[in-house]
Amino acid sequence: MALSFNTKYPSIDDLRNKAQKNIPRFAFEYLDGGCNEDVNLHRNTSELRDVQLKVNYIKDYEGSSIKTTLFGKEYDAPVGVAPVGLQGLMWPNSPEILAKAAFKHNLPFILSTVTTSSIERISELTEGNAWFQLYHPTENRLRDDIINRAASAQCPVLVILCDVPTFGFRPRDIRNGLAMPPNMSVQNILQILGKPNWAIQTLKHGQPNFANLKPYMPKGLDLKQLGKFMDATFSGRLNAEKIKPIRDMWKGKLVLKGVASLEDTEQAIKLGLDGVIVSNHGGRQLDAGESTIKPLKSIADTYGDQIEVMVDSGLRSGPDIARAMASGAKFTFMGRTFMYGAAALGKQGGNHTMSLLKVQLQQVMEQLCCERVTDLPQHLITY
Repeated sequence: MALSFNTKYPSIDDLRNKAQKNIPRFAFEYLDGGCNEDVNLHRNTSELRDVQLKVNYIKDYEGSSIKTTLFGKEYDAPVGVAPVGLQGLMWPNSPEILAKAAFKHNLPFILSTVTTSSIERISELTEGNAWFQLYHPTENRLRDDIINRAASAQCPVLVILCDVPTFGFRPRDIRNGLAMPPNMSVQNILQILGKPNWAIQTLKHGQPNFANLKPYMPKGLDLKQLGKFMDATFSGRLNAEKIKPIRDMWKGKLVLKGVASLEDTEQAIKLGLDGVIVSNHGGRQLDAGESTIKPLKSIADTYGDQIEVMVDSGLRSGPDIARAMASGAKFTFMGRTFMYGAAALGKQGGNHTMSLLKVQLQQVMEQLCCERVTDLPQHLITY
C-alpha cells in the first residue's frame, strides 16, 4: 500500500504536542503520565535511545524489507498497537480508529479488557485479526465467559497481563478524580469546555464506558460503586495455578505481557505459553523498576529460541523499533504513540502514525544496508 502522512506532523513529538492541545488536561495527563515521579516513564525511552547501531556500507545490498512473521502470520512491519485502557476517554472512538488502521496496514491490534470498545465490534472491524488482552477476573465463571467471547470473535492471540498486581500510584489521576466516567468537578468541566471538538466527538459517539464489561455490570452504578465493582471483579496478581486453566482452555497463541525477568520468562515457557511481551506497563506501575530495554537482551539471548520475545514501553519512533529489534525483540508494540496520533488527528490519526513509523523504520533499514528486520541484531553495537 502507498504510505502517506501529514507532513505538518512528521514526528511523534509533533503528535503529542497536538494531542495536548486537543483534549482536556485530565485526559492528556492520563495518557501521558507514569506513576509516582515518572522516573521509569522517562527511563524507558532514554535508555532505549542509548542503543547504537552499526552501519555496513560496502557490501552487496539488494534493498530492505520491514515485513516480518510472527506466530505464522506475516505482518507489514514489526510493530503493533499495545492494549490501552479507557481509550475512548482520551479520544472518542479511538479503539475503532486504531483497529481499522491496523487492519489496513496489516499490523496487530491488541484490545484491552478495560477499553471502550467491545471484543465483538473490534473483531468485526478487523475480520477476526485483533488480539485480546485479559485482565484476570476473580471469578472463574467470568474468566471463562470472556475467553469464550474472544474465541468466538476469532482472536488469534490471547494476552494475559501479569504486571498489575496492584494499581500504580499515579498522582495526576488521583488529583483529577479520574474514573470511568471521570469525576466531573468544576475544574474538569472547564477543561472540557475549552476543548469543543473533543466534547462534540464525545457527544457524537456517546459517553465512554467499559464496553467489554457491560454484560457483567449491574445497571446504574455510581462512581463509588463502579470502583468497588472493578476491585471485586478483577485481580491482577497471576501465578502458575491461575495460568494453567487458561492455557488448557485457550486453543490459540497465548502471550504473557509484563515480563521483566529471566525467572518469569522461564515460568512462561514451563507453562506452555507461546510468547512474552517484555514490558513495565509504560512506566505506570513501578517507578523504581528497570527500563524495558535492560532485561530485553538477556531474556532474548537466553530464551529467544524457546519462546517469542516481544517488547513494549518507551518506543516512540522507527529508530526505536530498530533499536529494540537489534536488542533481540521479535516484535514491538506501542500504546501512547498511537494514542497521540488518534488524539491529534482523529480519524486520520491511526493511518498517519502507522505510515510515519513504517517510513522511519524503512529509512533506518536502508541506511544500515540491512535487508531484513531479523538481521538487525547483527548491527547492534555492544560495549
